[in-house]
Amino acid sequence: MKGANITMVSKFILVGLSDLPEVRFPLFLLFALIYAATLAGNITILVAIATDLRLHNPMYFFLSNLSLLDILCPTITVPKMLDMLLSENKEISFVGCMLQLYFLIDVLGTEIFLLAVMAYDRYIAICQPLQYMAIMSRRICVQMAAGTWISGFLNALLHTSFTFTLSFCGSNEVNQYFCDISPVMALSCSSTYTSEMVILVVAGVLGSSAFVITLVSYVYIVFAILRMNSAPGRYKAFSTCASHLTVVGLFYGTTIFTYVRPSSRYSPNQDRVISMFYGIVTPMLNPMIYSLRNKEVKRALIRVVSQERFTGRRED
Repeated sequence: MKGANITMVSKFILVGLSDLPEVRFPLFLLFALIYAATLAGNITILVAIATDLRLHNPMYFFLSNLSLLDILCPTITVPKMLDMLLSENKEISFVGCMLQLYFLIDVLGTEIFLLAVMAYDRYIAICQPLQYMAIMSRRICVQMAAGTWISGFLNALLHTSFTFTLSFCGSNEVNQYFCDISPVMALSCSSTYTSEMVILVVAGVLGSSAFVITLVSYVYIVFAILRMNSAPGRYKAFSTCASHLTVVGLFYGTTIFTYVRPSSRYSPNQDRVISMFYGIVTPMLNPMIYSLRNKEVKRALIRVVSQERFTGRRED
């Protein structure tokens, strides 16, 4: 076939998590509950930050962006997965597959850059507290947040275009429960070498850069914590830092492992499990790790609930 960009496949078939009837419904309940908890936790954070003026500062501004991403990430893949578990409808159109891959890479890329920005924000707050408000001004925060979203958009555009300009003229069975780069590329009947190399280099440079910024920021934070005179203060700071690093490490580790490697190393069963960590588990954990353990957020939530109760009583 001479036309390298001629697409003969009009739809794809996604491989679900299980074909066993006795397993599908329990899996449906499990992932439906996780998805509901993820939405509830992140929407709660957004409402608390939006309604409490005390939380209108750089740290919570970035946390609100993270919560929005953590709503979008599972929403791109989980509803289709739940539909497959219930109805066994595993078909997805070519355009639908392309859009699903694009939005997923967009959200994941944006979150990778945002975590680096959040780590830098904490570094400034802890290591240079007197200059914090001057450095992290409202304008700078908006520019940094916008930069993460634009970078995610451009990164996803590159990955998607290099994946879907390939020829698909053979099997249309995607060996994953959503459209992802490696399983889709594995179906191509044209050479994937150029596309793989471009994606590998870009993902490696951008992902590694964000990871280094995050790691260096936390190293400086740890040294700053060690210099604290208060033992309870050190313990509290270390506890918070450790929980943040756990989630950051889990997210960076799974995404870099998935996308910074050639498709020849793709392992369907292994990747199915790994993708659940960055696509389903991490968005559920982030509200608990970053916000719901925070006293200021808890107070804001209590005030929101109290106001709603008071308003409800007045209406009655």
